[in-house]
Amino acid sequence: MTPSAPDGPVPKGRSRRNFAGARPVMADVARMAGVSKQTVSRVLNDHPAVRRETREAVLEAMRTLGYRPSRSARSLASGRTRMLGVISFDAARYGPASILTAINTAAQEAGYLVSSIALDTADHDTVVEAVDRLSAEGADGVIAIAPQLWVGRALAETTGLGTPLVVLESALDEETPLVTGDSRTGARKATEHLLGLGHATVWHIAGPAGWTSADHRLTSWQGTLRAAGAAVPAPLVGDWSAGSGYDLGHRLARRPDVTAVFASNDQMALGLLHALHEAGRSVPGDVSVVGYDDVPEAAHFLPPLTTVRTDFAEIGTRSLRLLLDRIDGPGDRPRVDTLVPVDLVVRASSGPPPVR
Repeated sequence: MTPSAPDGPVPKGRSRRNFAGARPVMADVARMAGVSKQTVSRVLNDHPAVRRETREAVLEAMRTLGYRPSRSARSLASGRTRMLGVISFDAARYGPASILTAINTAAQEAGYLVSSIALDTADHDTVVEAVDRLSAEGADGVIAIAPQLWVGRALAETTGLGTPLVVLESALDEETPLVTGDSRTGARKATEHLLGLGHATVWHIAGPAGWTSADHRLTSWQGTLRAAGAAVPAPLVGDWSAGSGYDLGHRLARRPDVTAVFASNDQMALGLLHALHEAGRSVPGDVSVVGYDDVPEAAHFLPPLTTVRTDFAEIGTRSLRLLLDRIDGPGDRPRVDTLVPVDLVVRASSGPPPVR
């Protein structure tokens, strides 16, 4: 026999229906609040037509019963799955990982779940297949962290699927919103900082070709040197890893005319510091070094690294807000470009050039 619910007060964290072993449903909430199931559905979806007193009665009934709306119930009530898709590349790196964490946090606060697909390769078919998969799962919208130019081109072919899309790093078309850190300004600040300390020019360890942020930093570094009337050395191209910074750093360490280096990310700057140390070149006494990103460990490098701080959490949060805006107000609209500001963080790795 199924035990009946007691008539006395319900203990905190338990519901009357829980005593009977059955999970409360929307009809139970409606019955306790004295409203229709349609009204409960409107409260769940924050409909503006519900009176405040009614809303409070429904919410109180939910708390008393311990009612938790399922995704399927929300989907039936609103025509949405309350699920968002995220496609990321090179997700182990600090920047993409931080952005993904921020997206998950903001989505949870907005009442959405996130389905993430981390791709090891960024070829055309893989990217299109990922968007197709998320669309088939019923994602209300998709955020794509697309750091490479060819990823953006592949994503451009998926915009006709009708799923709202927000892209990070690479612009797609005239409609799809773009969110990115201001790499051009960051590179300019880093280069101007070193020139302002008195260095005749600044060398550059660039990120891999075809990556939007790397290309923007490279062209901004070159433009800043030209605007200052300084020589523009040939850039050295790394692959974002500390190992590539270390290998290229040994080449730079052999050149006595190198007194300042701007690396396109902090990991390559770390490898550069290692190489300079092994070559007996002091930092910043002989060579000043500036990185990019301000990873949590940057303040603990030896010496602590001067770097450009990118607010990856803000990039993730803004991209989520933009996507929800597209979901709530679908239709043709001009593209919204969001440049997240960056800051130069000056630490001990940069200083005046050595006295010759």
